[in-house]
Amino acid sequence: MASKKPKITIKPFRHQIHVDPNYAENTWKLLKGAIHEIHKRNASGLSFEELYRNAYNMILHKYGDRLYKGLQQVVDEHLRGVADHVASSKDDSFLDALNEAWTDHKVSMLMIRDILMYMDRVYVQQHNVPPVYDLGLMLFRDNIARSVRIKDRLLKTILSLIQKERTGEMINKGLLKSITQMLIDLGVNSRSVYEEDFEKHFLETSSNFYKAESQEFISTNSASDYMKKVSTRIREEMDRVAHYLDSSTEFKIKEVVERELIAAHMKTLIEMEGSGCIALLADDKTEDLGRMYNLFARVSNGLEYMKDKIATFVKETGKKMVVDPNKQKNPDQYVQSLLDLKDKYDKLLAQAFNNDKTFQHSINQAFEHFINLNQKSPEFISLFIDGKLKKGQKGISDEEVEVIIDKVMMLFRFLQEKDVFEKYYKQHLAKRLLLDRSISDDSERNMIAKLKTECGYQFTSKLEGMFTDMKTSAATMEKFKSSKEWNQTHGVTLSVHILTTGFWPAQSASKCNLPSELSTCCEVFKKFYLDVNQGRRLTWQTNMGTGDVKAYYASKNHEFNVSTYQIVILLLFNEKKEMTLKEIQEATAIPEADLKRNLLALSMGRFKVLTQDEKTQNVSMTTKFAYNAAFKNNLVRVKIPPLGRVQDQGQRQVMRQKVDEDRKHQIEAAIVRVMKSRKTLEHASLVAEVIKQLSSRFLPDPVIVKKRIESLIEREYIERSKTDRKVYHYVA
Repeated sequence: MASKKPKITIKPFRHQIHVDPNYAENTWKLLKGAIHEIHKRNASGLSFEELYRNAYNMILHKYGDRLYKGLQQVVDEHLRGVADHVASSKDDSFLDALNEAWTDHKVSMLMIRDILMYMDRVYVQQHNVPPVYDLGLMLFRDNIARSVRIKDRLLKTILSLIQKERTGEMINKGLLKSITQMLIDLGVNSRSVYEEDFEKHFLETSSNFYKAESQEFISTNSASDYMKKVSTRIREEMDRVAHYLDSSTEFKIKEVVERELIAAHMKTLIEMEGSGCIALLADDKTEDLGRMYNLFARVSNGLEYMKDKIATFVKETGKKMVVDPNKQKNPDQYVQSLLDLKDKYDKLLAQAFNNDKTFQHSINQAFEHFINLNQKSPEFISLFIDGKLKKGQKGISDEEVEVIIDKVMMLFRFLQEKDVFEKYYKQHLAKRLLLDRSISDDSERNMIAKLKTECGYQFTSKLEGMFTDMKTSAATMEKFKSSKEWNQTHGVTLSVHILTTGFWPAQSASKCNLPSELSTCCEVFKKFYLDVNQGRRLTWQTNMGTGDVKAYYASKNHEFNVSTYQIVILLLFNEKKEMTLKEIQEATAIPEADLKRNLLALSMGRFKVLTQDEKTQNVSMTTKFAYNAAFKNNLVRVKIPPLGRVQDQGQRQVMRQKVDEDRKHQIEAAIVRVMKSRKTLEHASLVAEVIKQLSSRFLPDPVIVKKRIESLIEREYIERSKTDRKVYHYVA
């Protein structure tokens, strides 16, 4: 059996290394001397490679602690001497001396860091101490920046320079930038030194400065001048931050300036007599209002006070406008003044208030408030639209009419009584259609489309039905003209509109004794129509008709375009040359109010076809009217216009009664709809739902809603709960 071979282990040769016991001190003396030379700016003769190797070896041989503490001691001693030099400098060269010391120190520490780079990588990380460069910053901070002889003097000097700049003097911004950057750097990865030693004092002195300046300036200047001053100061402070302060100061100084210059004086600026917000609005100072808006937008709730003041002013201005007796005499002037006011504030919103939605809503609420103070607003707006959609608009194109109507629709949106507007609009549309006065069918249909968009189909269904009736009437008249009955009209050209009762304005059939020529024609057409449409009933609305009458005078013959009532009146004067109002009424049976209106149009209007003995608008039953044989006019065809478009108080009361009656039915219908869907509902909730449903047409009074609920309970549509009288149940 073979024997095992012995293992052979090869070990490295070990020899004893003997380190010079004075190695650390000798090496440190070499490095210390180099650091002194760097501080003296004599680094050009140094071998940085050799110095780095020596520092490397000290760390390698575990003398890092000696090297680090030695560096700290050398730099500390050096900076104490620098501090003495800076502190002894004169005031006018103090910052220059400090800045020079800072610049030299940074350069020195960069060189020292290069030499001790290995210490940064190894010793600093192992012992968790500040790196070389950061150590130098801390030593500069403690020995110089926060020196008892330098710290307060530095702060005072910086603040003094800023104060000088604020008062218009030129300063060395580059030097200040270097000093403030020094304070930031001394924070060593934080802004603590900058904030504690400078920024908080800067903000405090700024606050005191602007507080005093603002109080002095606002007491001797107008609001406009003050706001310009504020804008300038804000811009200056932003420039100051950009040139020599830290960017973190921007928000803080802005807050100080805004607090002292704006927030503290908002109420004074808005209410300042002669130049405050209200004065600027009254004088249309758009630029100044825009400046005020932009300044107030900077502070918390700044715009709320301004917005409320503007809304109050708009309400007061609008209220004066809508209650002005002179404007109420002329619907066109009334509505146009509202449009001009709306244009003014729309322009103001765009140019001064940056189309701010809250301002827009506030102004719209103000318009809604004062427009609804005048119960005539729905009527006047309808009359204004009536004037724009009538034929004969001089110097205005269809496109311009469209623009005007769009603007009027803005006013329409503010109306709370849209159902009242509907009543008047239906009347005016009826007259335009029946008298063929519409500017165009397209314009009329566009208007109805706008109303449908705003209020829904239910609002415009009857208006659209009126157009359908006009189309049907035209077809019926074509058939009548080609029928045998047409030849039985005895030379009278008859044109009839057949109107569906539910679509057109409700008109009571007024009695009127038609002349035989007209009554015969009416009977002929009635027979023709009822033969074709059996089961229908025709009622003649003589108060809505018009016609042409030939008049023969010695000088010239004329053709008068007048209402049916006026035809009946004029034909009486073929038999008698003079008649009293009472005699005319007995002969015609025309209602007194309509009779007076038509007689005044014939005798006191632009074309005096008749004469009146009293020559007054307040005619009585004994007032005499006579045929005016001396009538002259250059025109052959003369159109006798009706008297004023504005309804009298009696007609308005009748209209209001009709509206109130319609509202009762609409409120009841809404109550039933809500209860049918909910089955059971508490009183307050039911009232709230009904008001919400009807708000697009009118705002029902809760008291009226309650009355309609009681009426429905009596008629057994709904019933009260047996356990709670405030709860209702739907009765199926």
